[in-house]
Amino acid sequence: MSRVKLESIWQHDKVLPYILTTLKDKINDITAVEKIFLFGSRGRAPFGQWKELEGKDWDVLVQAKCKLKNAQVLVGKEYYLDLLVLDEERIKNYYSQNKLKMIFPLNELENLTEKIRSDG
Repeated sequence: MSRVKLESIWQHDKVLPYILTTLKDKINDITAVEKIFLFGSRGRAPFGQWKELEGKDWDVLVQAKCKLKNAQVLVGKEYYLDLLVLDEERIKNYYSQNKLKMIFPLNELENLTEKIRSDG
């Protein structure tokens, strides 16, 4: 279980744009990004319960043309996220049983946030 680290950037309104732009572009400079997923606690918890994850890290899984070792060096030091960059075969082999939320190319969270706004 990850520790709470409030001094880092973990808020979804700051982290999601970073993942979908800056981080994605850094990875794309090395290998083509095919998909981006959230897993771990943010992959399992419904979006409406993310408030309970304040100060916790983000587990980000990127499906790319090839695996990147030490991908963590691409993450800005101020962001609190763990990054894995793997190819499709490794994701199927090692993460098929995990609850994954896709955020690129299809952003499953957009549907959830819209539903929450319309229900709320």
